[in-house]
Amino acid sequence: MAAGSAVLLLLATACGGGEDERAAAKSSPTNVSATVAGVVAPAKVEVIAGLTGCQVKIRTEADELREGVCRSKRGDYLITTFPQEKYKRTWLDAAAVYGGKYLVGPRWVVSAEPELLEELRPELGGTIRQLRGTT
Repeated sequence: MAAGSAVLLLLATACGGGEDERAAAKSSPTNVSATVAGVVAPAKVEVIAGLTGCQVKIRTEADELREGVCRSKRGDYLITTFPQEKYKRTWLDAAAVYGGKYLVGPRWVVSAEPELLEELRPELGGTIRQLRGTT
C-alpha cells in the first residue's frame, strides 16, 4: 500500500501542473483515466462505475460479491466486485462454462460486448480475458 501511495505521490509531483490542477484532480478522481493515473480501478462497484461515467444500479449484494448494472449510450455492462481474489477466481471458473470475453482486474470483473470492453479498458485498467465455453 505504501509503495502505491509513493508512486501516486511521485506522479503528482512530477507532472508540473499548478496547485489548482492538483486540487481538482484530488477532488474529482473520475476525471483521470486509470492509464494516466497508473493504477487499476479499486474493487468497489460505485467507483468503477464512476470511472466509466455510469450511474450504477446495484442488483446483487452478497457476502461473496456485489454486482451493478450500467446502462449508457456506449452500451450496457455489468460490474462485479469481490471481497477477496479467491471469490473472483471461483466466479471466473463458473463463467468459463459460458465462454466470452471479460475485463478482469484485481477483485473485479466487467461483463460487456467485446468492443465495449476495449473502450472501458483504458479507463479501468485490467486485462481482457477470453474464457472458454463448453460447446
